[in-house]
Amino acid sequence: MARSVQTYAPLFRIDRESTLSLQEQIRRRVVAAIAAGVFLPGHKLPSSRKLSQELGISRNTVFLAYQSLIADGHLETRERSGVTVAETSPRSVNWAHRVVGGKPKASERPDTAVRFLRSDKNETVTWQCPPDWQKFKYPFIEGRYDKSLFPIHEWREASRLALGVREVEEWSLDNGEVDDAALIEEIRTKLLPRRGISARPEELLITVGEQQALFLATQLFVRKNSRVAIEEPSLPELRKMLALRKARLLYQSVDDEGIVLDERLKDCDMLCVSPSRQRPTGVTLSMERRKALLEMANRDDFIILEDDFECEMNYLGEALPALHSLDTNGRVIYVASLSKVLAPGVRLGFMVAPAKVIAQARKLRDLTTRRPSPNNQRAAAFFLSLGHYDTMLRRLSTVYEERLIALRDALNHYRPASIAIAPVKGGTTYWVKGPEGLDVSLLARAAEAQGILIEPAKDWFALPDGPNNMFRLGVTSLSVDRIRDGIARLSRLIRDLNAPQAGARYKATQDWLDAKRLKAAMKDLTLLNKTVYGEPCTIVLHKDGKMSGRAGYSGEEQDRGHWWVEGDKWFRQWENWAFGEALGFHVRIDKDELFWLDEAGNEVDRAIISTGK
Repeated sequence: MARSVQTYAPLFRIDRESTLSLQEQIRRRVVAAIAAGVFLPGHKLPSSRKLSQELGISRNTVFLAYQSLIADGHLETRERSGVTVAETSPRSVNWAHRVVGGKPKASERPDTAVRFLRSDKNETVTWQCPPDWQKFKYPFIEGRYDKSLFPIHEWREASRLALGVREVEEWSLDNGEVDDAALIEEIRTKLLPRRGISARPEELLITVGEQQALFLATQLFVRKNSRVAIEEPSLPELRKMLALRKARLLYQSVDDEGIVLDERLKDCDMLCVSPSRQRPTGVTLSMERRKALLEMANRDDFIILEDDFECEMNYLGEALPALHSLDTNGRVIYVASLSKVLAPGVRLGFMVAPAKVIAQARKLRDLTTRRPSPNNQRAAAFFLSLGHYDTMLRRLSTVYEERLIALRDALNHYRPASIAIAPVKGGTTYWVKGPEGLDVSLLARAAEAQGILIEPAKDWFALPDGPNNMFRLGVTSLSVDRIRDGIARLSRLIRDLNAPQAGARYKATQDWLDAKRLKAAMKDLTLLNKTVYGEPCTIVLHKDGKMSGRAGYSGEEQDRGHWWVEGDKWFRQWENWAFGEALGFHVRIDKDELFWLDEAGNEVDRAIISTGK
């Protein structure tokens, strides 16, 4: 009778695609087997020769993995017994088998604790980013990043330096939860001056990301029935923090200059605002409103919580000083984080406030997470001091500027009727308003089926009458070469979903101009149009078939091209605008308005016919 041969290959399975070395994989398998009780103390492991043959790897690889585990005390060697599990290894005990009746199945277990949970009646999140978003070809979502953007080599260097003997001796001390002095100094002398802020070390607190800084501020300053003004739309998580404090919320609308200021603010205790890049519209609070806001705060005696989101991403316009830098009365609590790409992985933010406020915030922080990882803090300090942070910012600014402009141009080129975006001076997103009647929840589902991810705006609005035709597009998670094609596909979906509303006006009669009337109507014509981002655009059609255009409030963008008529369609082609492509439309003229129509009679764009000389 043949004797069965024990094989260890399934237990020590090797993943050839793993980033871990073969030695590291073997070590992890052995440690896991010991912890699970598969290998008990005294258990003999296969020889390095046998295991290497079973796994098809070098014997030396197995030998070195064993030696490392022996040195760490997990394994030991015995004379004439080979390698065994150390007698001192912890035993894994399955207590369920020692209880009368055994352990009930998860489906049968009464989850009593659930009955004691505080119900969250305000939980209204309707959209979540798919966990496998990387598999989508066109992920226009903010806050997710392609791997190429993270400064791997630079962060490794900073982390290696932070693990030096002298550095570990410094940051590993129990120093009363004081933050890393080196990081405090780097933020104080390098980052804050760019925002116009001067702060002493005791006026700075390091937090586990920007989110914790916001949470600490709401805990410190908001009580039951505190009147808190907040932007509408705004960050859902911030609204939830305030709801937990049972604050009375006042919703202030947002326009192209940021939060709207009115007399309702005079009874407020606190105002929450994101002036550099409003969350989520991306607009920047104008200098006039910054000054007016501080005057109101001083006059009516309320404090300001400033979320300086994306303050570093001002590549399409000049950066304005932070509210905190303009404050002369110590009433602005400033919250920010390290770089947009560095922050999600490293989770470091900071708060700037009067020293007494920081002292209280530190006590509150220490009740929960205590100080952020001191190792990460010291690594971040090296990252800043070596100039890696500035290098990364320059790179990100170049990448994001290219992507944002590509997104803007694609929206301007493929826009369906009535689509518009808020004017922004930088950042990584566009806040898009679709045609009236567009159901963005349907659009998001249809787009996802075609590999396109967009973020509906509904969750950003607190009031129930928030618009259903708005969504947000981001550029952090896809390369520039995919933006145009993604927007072209999205634009077709918008037109398809909105066709009954958009096309009803012309579809029945299809009253566009024929070839003869087109040639007569279009020459020597000046058309006043607007870009998708709201800036004026003037197009002049000359009788010789040439055309010229200028866009922007100062006409800073200019281009040339030509136009012609084929059949009953009017064609145009710019040298640079609209990607230099030749496009044809049907044309309808109604009094002083000109409408460009597609084959189905749907309105693609419109312009005013200028009668001025």
